[in-house]
Amino acid sequence: METQTGEGRVSATRLFSLGQIVATPGALQALENAGQKASEFLVRHALGDWGSQLCDEDKAANDEAVADDLRILSAYRLSDGVKIWVITESNRSATTLLLPEEY
Repeated sequence: METQTGEGRVSATRLFSLGQIVATPGALQALENAGQKASEFLVRHALGDWGSQLCDEDKAANDEAVADDLRILSAYRLSDGVKIWVITESNRSATTLLLPEEY
């Protein structure tokens, strides 16, 4: 599994465990409506691509969260413009896909 990072490097190393993967009904419906798969966003999240919907400060906080075992939040836009979040718990027991309004 390879992905292009923002710095032009190719990385295939997952940065942290996702634990149990769950999704809210709203996120599942949004993914279906957009014709996209959850795995696309889970892979990006696990490889440290936090999404274009986070500011630089939040991206830096995620980088620190990986090292310090804190909660990690990524934010992406689906192909139809709907925003989706991916959150991994601090103990890495679970990762949840959800819509921001479901938080």
